[in-house]
This record gives sequence, structure tokens and C-alpha cells, in this order.
Amino acid sequence: MVAGAASNNIKNTLKMLGIPSDVCRRVAVITYEAEINLVIHGGGGILKAEITEDRVEILVEDEGPGIADIEKAMTEGYSTATEQAREMGFGAGMGLPNIKRNSDIFKIESEVGRGTTLNCTVFFNKK
Repeated sequence: MVAGAASNNIKNTLKMLGIPSDVCRRVAVITYEAEINLVIHGGGGILKAEITEDRVEILVEDEGPGIADIEKAMTEGYSTATEQAREMGFGAGMGLPNIKRNSDIFKIESEVGRGTTLNCTVFFNKK
């Protein structure tokens, strides 16, 4: 599977359902950044999107090394990406900050040695 395929499929599904383009873009950013993080940091994992009549709920889980310092990981520019990932153009340290910025609700839990879970919600019509 190619990283970015799931986020593209989710974005296309939202467009097909007539979801506003700004919402589609935000969900695409969240899911793409999450997919890349699964590949680069998490050793793979799952990404699920549940679409309801007023929102998209995104669940991302991995069983990677976990994040020792979530606050630091949320800092723009901070990255633990390998040199190989950086050579491919990844690892700028914007993944988690971009995910949070594009989410209406953002929750992250991580345990070193056990993995990381993200729960993100994007509402179709902000109230």
C-alpha cells in the first residue's frame, strides 16, 4: 500500500457525499499526516474514519515505540524522524501540529513501548 492512499480515499468519499471542500481539505491534512506518521514512526497501524451526518471521527492507532514527551512532540519543528525519512522529504516536525490545527477535537495518548492513539473530530458545520 502507498502512504497517502487512505487519506485520498477518505477525501474522495467526503467529496462524493457533498461535504464542504474546506472540511474535505482539513480531513485530508489530518489523515495524510497521520498516515505518514504511521509509516515513519509507528511501524504501521490502523487509520479509521467514521462519517456521520455532522462530522468525521478519525481514529489512528499504532503499536510503535510511543512518544516519550507529547508536549515536545506537539512543538512545530520537533521531529524524531530518521535520516532516511528526512532524505525523502519527511520529518519536518509538522505532522502532529498540523493534525491538531485541522481538528475541531484532538486527543492523543501514547505510552512508551506500547504505541500511540489519536482521536480527531472534524465537524461539517462549526457552531
